[in-house]
Amino acid sequence: MSRTYTPKASEIERRWLVVDADGQTLGRLASRVAGLLTGKHKPGYATHIDTGDHVIVVNAAKIRVTGDKLDSVTYARHSGYPGGFREEKLGQLLERRPEEVVRRAVKGMLPHTTLGTQQLRKLKVYAGKDHPHQAQQPEPESATAGGARS
Repeated sequence: MSRTYTPKASEIERRWLVVDADGQTLGRLASRVAGLLTGKHKPGYATHIDTGDHVIVVNAAKIRVTGDKLDSVTYARHSGYPGGFREEKLGQLLERRPEEVVRRAVKGMLPHTTLGTQQLRKLKVYAGKDHPHQAQQPEPESATAGGARS
């Protein structure tokens, strides 16, 4: 009888990867980043364990969306108070907080459990090209096995 391989916490090797969002389509970028956060590009991937890498997304303000999504996609939230419902179009949120657009797109592609929350913590998104993570020696995402095909 063969047993399923489960990586131990000490065996998981996490790297820091930089993904440039300049000119990328939002959904395609988000699915690629979600795969890196979950660790699906690694041979030791396990569905129930966080084996993914840390991902830094830069140039989030230069993300692209197709069609009329800037006007048709809406983000809704509620404060919990009476009259606290707020709605915002994708175009408005992209102007105000482009990092939040990318973060929400990636969050929707991760598991909706505590594991997904843990994986989302490893995502860092910045509107411009600068980020404060030089000490972690991040490498470009295309250097990974299932990297970007530009």
